[in-house]
Amino acid sequence: MAGIFAYAVIFLITVVLYRLLRREKKESQGRAEAELPPGSMGWPYIGETLQLYSQDPNVFFAAKQKRYGEIFKTHILGCPSVMLASPEAARFVLVTQAHLFKPTYPKSKERLVGPAALFFHQGDYHTRLRKLVQASLSIETIRNLVADIDALAASALDSWDGGRVINTFHEMKKFSFEVGILLIFGRLEARYREELKKNYFIVDRGYNSFPTNVPGTPYKKALLARKRLSKILSDIICERKEKRLLEKDLLGCLLNYKDEKGEVLTYDQIADNIIGTLFAAQDTTASVMTWIVKYLHDNPKLQEAVKAEQKAIRRLNEEGNQPLSWSQTRNMPVTYKAVLETLRMASIISFTFREAVADVEYKGYLIPKGWKVMPLFRNIHHNPEFFTDPQKFDPSRFEVAPKRNTFMPFGSGVHACPGNELAKQEMLIMTHHLVSKFRWEVVGSRSGSQYGPFPVPLQGLPTRYWKESTR
Repeated sequence: MAGIFAYAVIFLITVVLYRLLRREKKESQGRAEAELPPGSMGWPYIGETLQLYSQDPNVFFAAKQKRYGEIFKTHILGCPSVMLASPEAARFVLVTQAHLFKPTYPKSKERLVGPAALFFHQGDYHTRLRKLVQASLSIETIRNLVADIDALAASALDSWDGGRVINTFHEMKKFSFEVGILLIFGRLEARYREELKKNYFIVDRGYNSFPTNVPGTPYKKALLARKRLSKILSDIICERKEKRLLEKDLLGCLLNYKDEKGEVLTYDQIADNIIGTLFAAQDTTASVMTWIVKYLHDNPKLQEAVKAEQKAIRRLNEEGNQPLSWSQTRNMPVTYKAVLETLRMASIISFTFREAVADVEYKGYLIPKGWKVMPLFRNIHHNPEFFTDPQKFDPSRFEVAPKRNTFMPFGSGVHACPGNELAKQEMLIMTHHLVSKFRWEVVGSRSGSQYGPFPVPLQGLPTRYWKESTR
């Protein structure tokens, strides 16, 4: 009897092993049928990183696409990568098959923002947190913030008056930071705001520095400032809980959240998502607003058209004695098209990083598990097939809606920027005050970009500003 049982066990094991081997053989055959995309992996270890960073990154990507087509492989930043430069491919990665590609960031950046931040995750946690962030960015919320953003923009521009040279990008970052504070905390005490600002900008400076944990380096200073930020945020949270405030700002949404089991978010989860929101809300929006200043400066006819539209609104508001209204920001057709064209031309988010969580086949090519996948938004935005004469700044092209998936300035799919409507409000409100009250002159070179990592005009666009009535 024991012998029969032993034979039965051996038989079953043999059958299971046979089936597993057959399945593995089929999978390997299927994988062999799909080839890696064309392209060069460059030198051992360093790949093509030097080529990417020794020139304008957009020239690197455009040259690759011209040589290999809309899907190609390379090796950058220590990672084998597949780059995709078609609307269909971007939609495949970001929307229809998004579950096969996870967000990926260097660990050094996760440490500074916080590992629990929304954009480092996917799945249930990401879905829950995204709903909370979206709740704090609802149209109703943004509508109620218009008057406050209007006051912040007016105050920021007033401080630029006088004709001294201003680093436009740095000043736009300060303005975006204040809008971020308003969104997250509502009206925050000055002492907290100043401490947050001081430490946040130390973290910001270290974010794109070489990640060495040596005392005195920008990265080490950023890590220490990040700890101080956690302490400041903890104090703000404790104070709000003691006062039992039920605000509808982002902090309120995070504090009041309970899942189906009644569990709340931890202090670290709340802090990480607040810092993450500040990062997401600041540099990108500030970059776009800096490009708006440049493109309006370089296109006098367009500037006059935008100025006429905004001055008409200002006259309705009794020469600025009344703040902009939500309905007015929704009725700025000339300015809005200029904003959209700036988003296309500048393409602040040139590409996004994803990582394949399994072997994926796309149009006969293999994307191996663990490889980075990069939809190239800028290549799509600058493709003459979708945008005629793409290097020309022409807002009139947006009189007709772009073809589907050809215009993605805020990304696409479940990880698209949830703050895109707020960002556009900032741009419209800042532009209103700029053109209706000021004149400006760009100082030095008027061409070229620098990356940090987002593209901005050289040296942050040094510019002199004067109030029209005082020049």
